[in-house]
Amino acid sequence: MALSCTAFSQKYNSATENPRQKTTFQTSSSWIPQIDVRSDVAIIYGANDRRGGMTFEQRVQSWRDHGYQTAFMTGIAWGQYPDYFLGKFDGKRHLDIAQVNQKGDSIMHGRQTPYVVPVQSFIDYMKVGVMKKVIDADITTIFLEEPEFWARAGYSVPFKEEWRKFYGFPWRPQDASPENTYLSSKLKYQLYYDAIKQVSSYAKDYGKSKGKNIKVYIATHSLVNYSSWKIVSPEASLASLPGIDGYIAQVWTGTSREPTFFNGNKKERVFENAYLEYGSMVSMTAPTGRKLFFLTDPIEDRARDWSDYKQNYQATFTAEMLYPMVADYEVMPWPERIYTHPYKVANTDSSILIPKFYSTQMQVMINTLNDMPVSSNNISGPKGIGVLMSNSLMFQRFPTHNGFEDPQFSNFYGQTLPLIKRGVPVQTVHMENLAFAPTLKDTKVLIVSYSNMKPTNAEVHQHIADWVKGGGVLIYAGRDDDPYQSVMEWWDTKGSNFKAPSAHLFKLLGIAPSESKTKFAVGKGTVYVIKQNPKEFVMDANGDATFMNTVKQAYEVAAKAGQLSFKNSFYLERGPYSIVSVMDEFEDSKPYVVKGPVIDLFDPKLAVLAEKSIAPGTQALLYAVDRVANKKQPKVLASASRVSDQQTTANSYSFTAKSPVNTLNSMRVLLPGKPKTTVVTDSAGKTISDANTSWDSSSNTLYIGFANSSDGVKVKIEW
Repeated sequence: MALSCTAFSQKYNSATENPRQKTTFQTSSSWIPQIDVRSDVAIIYGANDRRGGMTFEQRVQSWRDHGYQTAFMTGIAWGQYPDYFLGKFDGKRHLDIAQVNQKGDSIMHGRQTPYVVPVQSFIDYMKVGVMKKVIDADITTIFLEEPEFWARAGYSVPFKEEWRKFYGFPWRPQDASPENTYLSSKLKYQLYYDAIKQVSSYAKDYGKSKGKNIKVYIATHSLVNYSSWKIVSPEASLASLPGIDGYIAQVWTGTSREPTFFNGNKKERVFENAYLEYGSMVSMTAPTGRKLFFLTDPIEDRARDWSDYKQNYQATFTAEMLYPMVADYEVMPWPERIYTHPYKVANTDSSILIPKFYSTQMQVMINTLNDMPVSSNNISGPKGIGVLMSNSLMFQRFPTHNGFEDPQFSNFYGQTLPLIKRGVPVQTVHMENLAFAPTLKDTKVLIVSYSNMKPTNAEVHQHIADWVKGGGVLIYAGRDDDPYQSVMEWWDTKGSNFKAPSAHLFKLLGIAPSESKTKFAVGKGTVYVIKQNPKEFVMDANGDATFMNTVKQAYEVAAKAGQLSFKNSFYLERGPYSIVSVMDEFEDSKPYVVKGPVIDLFDPKLAVLAEKSIAPGTQALLYAVDRVANKKQPKVLASASRVSDQQTTANSYSFTAKSPVNTLNSMRVLLPGKPKTTVVTDSAGKTISDANTSWDSSSNTLYIGFANSSDGVKVKIEW
């Protein structure tokens, strides 16, 4: 996105959101003290009653009884819906609506839980069997999760029937031609768009009939990830639906560790990938003003080890912090699996419960999110470089036709990773949002390629052409040689006969690129054409030289945007928080140094440092004590618990700390002077004798450590 940080900042509005819903987590469990995370909202997953007799309504009430707001989440493409699948809902079994691959195999999410073709009977079930039930339970915030249609699917009888109804001619197997693949993907996209439109509209209308204002959000992977993983989803189009109030950006280690190519080397690049994933969600929603939650996860689905989870959690967490216009978070999914289930260690037979040092660090981090402000500050680095992306990125990922490959989604990463690796905070621009005036407002240079996506309509090109003629600088990269250039679409049907969609764009711009002519003045703007597919920039060693030279010339000379300087780091300040990520694979391998005193929030001991050195390939989240506005006012600066009931007198400060049991608290408290006494008591008023404290004179902060409790631990400090 090429939007200013202030234009679409998400600030808490007490008039429309009372009480605050800034932090959330999702759980299928009832409340237990081991998972008492203390976020604002507990999102209850699934409307089914549980074995053992606990009803859905009782699960909801258990969280309300402990002070939580409650919301609801359920899968829109799959879920535990046995009453529908096995015939209790309407007297018919519906396992036949599973998505089916070319071999005839159903694609399953679990036992008797298929990924579905969202036919009308399923939509009706979601309305009456799910939405009505949760609204009747006084839920007013609903999250529909993961509208996903696998690219490899599209061979079932229900899908063939939906094809006939949508296109007006018999189904065609997508493996037979690029055009069939494109048409198949467009239909998959439309089916979930229609399903969500119907379900969200029903929820809003039914809620209104009950005197309730229902909010509906979509919990979804990023367009970057869905395109990479070969999944089709409505994505950007949902932001314009009146029934959709926002999104959860589902980004975590599992999505971001997908290997990418750079400089001819294929490997995991978790921070860089996460940064692009979160960015694509921001660019998708920003022009519409819809609310956006960022998700990250302290663990992931694949078995590794706790040090791996910790390292990659820090990377994804840092990436989400670097978008200062977003300050609402899903702090974790499934706390029950994080806190109570031993996790199998990769390549071993052992399983280990989350280590105490890691749960402490994690809780410090998620409680930081309760305090994290929206900021008008900008991430360090040259601003105004955008890469165009579209929902059609998902349409040509599977299967392979005519030998054309895009390994690891490299045509996208070829446009982005060369810049990120040099410390340039490139942003994505959603094609579907070009009609919104602010979308290109702050863009100086726009990079476009149709090697892995196609323009959705002719108006897209008119918006781009108008922007260039008004002074914008366009870089078009591509050979236009993929087999999707000639699919049955607007540029080659209904009287148009362009061999490639770029030809239509070039006509509007009034240019005729050739081997000898690649730079053009167009109105007040400039166009550069690179006759390479972007995947070549990253799949080949040193393959990005021409691309980077062109970007530099476009930025400095044509756009007159200033120097395109390169570095190995990103830095951002949000209130007292300093967020840093240092790139590896860059010619400069020096660490980034932040002067103190700073509290290291990735250190479970909350060390106060005179300076922090961040090495390439690592990240840091720091609390800058000198940026506290009133140093005479006592304040908990960092804690592995949520603090409440704060009381201050002339010589004392007290508060209550709550967090899951079986975890250790670590906190650092700013005080006007060295304390004389610190008393820590449990909920019954009994002194906790093994609490440990230490004073740091460089920051005027007191460290306190003790065992956490969901009932609350009382701390009173006198000086």
